[in-house]
Amino acid sequence: MELRQFWNILRRRWPLVLLPALIVLGLGLATYRPAPPSYNAGVRFIVGQPPGAAAAESDEQRYYNWLASEYIVNGLTDWVRGLRFAEAVVARVEADQGVRLDPHAIQGGLAADNARSVLTISLTGGDPETVRQGLNGVIAVLTEDNAAALPQLGGQTAVLTQLDEPVVNPLPAGIRNQLDLPLRLALGLLAGAGLALLAHYLDPAVRDRAEAERAGLPILAEIPREKKNKSTDYTDFTDGKINL
Repeated sequence: MELRQFWNILRRRWPLVLLPALIVLGLGLATYRPAPPSYNAGVRFIVGQPPGAAAAESDEQRYYNWLASEYIVNGLTDWVRGLRFAEAVVARVEADQGVRLDPHAIQGGLAADNARSVLTISLTGGDPETVRQGLNGVIAVLTEDNAAALPQLGGQTAVLTQLDEPVVNPLPAGIRNQLDLPLRLALGLLAGAGLALLAHYLDPAVRDRAEAERAGLPILAEIPREKKNKSTDYTDFTDGKINL
């Protein structure tokens, strides 16, 4: 089937094409709810261990200190992503601030990344105060209770230097929420086009010569469509007279 035939079918049955999209639009407007606000705060740490006595005299010792710092960052990143870390944060917040948080919400909102000896932590949530309390708990657990997560240090606590203070900021609405209704409308139009093609396929009527020829029917005559001619009436103002 040529593209022109597709276009003629869709133009002839345009109500069917628009019907699903109009239904989707109506339901989308009736059930529309703005996306709930979300907030995020983050903090960066540089991680290391106190140098040994020979570090000041040995370049090799300093190199191994930096290398150990990178391994420590990797281990802390994996620890932060686990549920046990989130449970430790919840317990710390409850003990220090008297607030009970959901450990699964803390784990779902936490994000950790590392580059060399720098560890980046961020927490996302739907309430700015909860984000602030949760991130304070994260900082406390991460800096004070990390010895149990790093048995390679032999019970020593890894030294984390906080590089910046966390600031809670609102997050803009995601692009997914903005494109949700337009994508549904596009799918509705595609469904309408399929519905129009199906209706054409099931319609037994013959609408043009090509369809009759494909059906094997002999063509005796063809009556062309009536075309509207432009009006030939005119007004003549010659010699001061009006002739119609």
